[in-house]
Amino acid sequence: MKGQWDGVAIAALVLLAFSFVFGGASREHALRLAMVELAALPLLVIGLSRLLTTGQWRNHRFALGLTALIAAVPLVQLIPLPPAIWTGLAGRSEMVLALELAGLQPGLAPVTLSPDLTWQAFLALLPPIAAFVGMLSLNQATATRIIAVYLIAAVLSVLLGAAQLASGGQQLYVWATTAAGSVNGLFANRNHLATLLVVMLPFAVAMGAASLRRRHDDRRLPLWFGAVFIGIVVIGLAAIRSRAGVILLGPSIVLSLLAGWIAAGRGRPGPALIGLAAAFVVAIGAVSIVALPPILERFDSQSAPEGRFENWPIVAGASDAYLPLGSGIGSFDAVFRSVEPLETLDPTFFNHAHNDYLELWLEAGWPAAALLIAFLIWYGRRTWAAWRAGTSRERDLQRAASVGILMMLAHSAVDYPLRTATLAVLFAVCAALLEKAGQPSERQAGR
Repeated sequence: MKGQWDGVAIAALVLLAFSFVFGGASREHALRLAMVELAALPLLVIGLSRLLTTGQWRNHRFALGLTALIAAVPLVQLIPLPPAIWTGLAGRSEMVLALELAGLQPGLAPVTLSPDLTWQAFLALLPPIAAFVGMLSLNQATATRIIAVYLIAAVLSVLLGAAQLASGGQQLYVWATTAAGSVNGLFANRNHLATLLVVMLPFAVAMGAASLRRRHDDRRLPLWFGAVFIGIVVIGLAAIRSRAGVILLGPSIVLSLLAGWIAAGRGRPGPALIGLAAAFVVAIGAVSIVALPPILERFDSQSAPEGRFENWPIVAGASDAYLPLGSGIGSFDAVFRSVEPLETLDPTFFNHAHNDYLELWLEAGWPAAALLIAFLIWYGRRTWAAWRAGTSRERDLQRAASVGILMMLAHSAVDYPLRTATLAVLFAVCAALLEKAGQPSERQAGR
C-alpha cells in the first residue's frame, strides 16, 4: 500500500479538490457547498471501513470519540422536546409569550432556535470529519503527497489573486459575495486566503529543510520550492492586506524556521537552512520598501472603525441569556438581530461574531466549552509529543501540522476561517497528521 494512490487516497484527493473549488465561501452558495458535502461521503465510508477492518481505530479512540461528540452537538439540538422541557430553557420566555399572545399552546420544539441552519451546520461538518477519518488511515508517503497538493493549490490560489489584482479588482472572482477590488483567490474572503498561506508556510519550510537529510539530487526541488513559497507567502500577504494574516505571519515564520531546524537534524544551521531564513528577510524587506504604507492603512482604526470589537460585548451579553445549552448552532444572526441596539443599526450585515469562540459560546453554551477544552488538551498533548520526537518525514509533518492548527485557532479569535469548507478540511487534515504524534512512527512500527 505504501506510496500508492489507493481508494482512500483517491477519495481524499477528490474531497480536497472539491473543497478548494467549491468550498471557499460559507454562505449564499448552498449548491456548491452541497457538492463538497456529497464529495465527503465516499471518503467517510471508505475511511471508516478501513479503520474498523484494520483495527486502527483503537489507536485513536479519544480523537474519534471527540469528533463524534462534536458532530452530535447540532443533532442533539435538533431533537424535539416536550413543552414542559423546552419552555423552561433559558432564553425561551419570549417564544412562550408570543405563543400565548397568539392563543396557541406550546408544542414539541428543539433546543435550537434555527433548526434549518443547525441542520446545515451538521452537514457542513461532514467534509472535515471525512478528511480526518480518511487521513488517519493513510500512510506517511501518501499523506506527504496530499500536503504537496495543498501547497500547489495554495500557489494557484495566489496566482489567481494576482490575476484579480491585475484586472483592476473587477474580474476573475469565483464568488458572488466577494468584495470587488480585494485579492481573494479561490475564496470569498481575503482573510481566508491569508489563513491558507500562513498555515501552509510551516509545511513548505519543514519539507524543504527535511530534504537536507537526504544525499540525493532530488533534495534540491523541495528546498527551492520552500524558498520560493516563502516569497509567495510574504508578497501574497502584502497584496491581500489581511490584518490577521500580517499579524500571524510573524509567529508562523518563527515556528516554521524552528520546525525547519529540527527537520534538518537539530544541528548547526547550514547554508541551505540559512538560505531559507534569508528568503524571509529578503521578501519582508522588499515588501516593506514597496508596499508598507497600504498595509499600515489597514491598521488605522480612525479611517476604518472596527465594528466587530464594539459588537462583542453585545454578543457576550446575549450568550448569558441562553446558558447553559445555547441558542442553537447557526442561530447567531437571529439572536443578534433581536438584541442589537438601535443606535448601532446601519446598512452593514454582521453575519457572524468574528470570534468563533464567542459565537460557539452563544450557540452551544457549556457543551461547546467542554468540547473546546477537551480539544485543547488533546492538541497540547499531541503537540508536545510531536516536538519532542526525533527527525523523520512523519514527525516533520506533525510539527508543521501543529503550527498550522495554532494559526487557524488564533485567527478564529477575530474571524471565522473554519466556517469555510476549504479551511475546515485543511484543519482536519492537520489534526489527523498531529493525532499520529501519539503513536509510534511507521518506521518504528515496522511498516
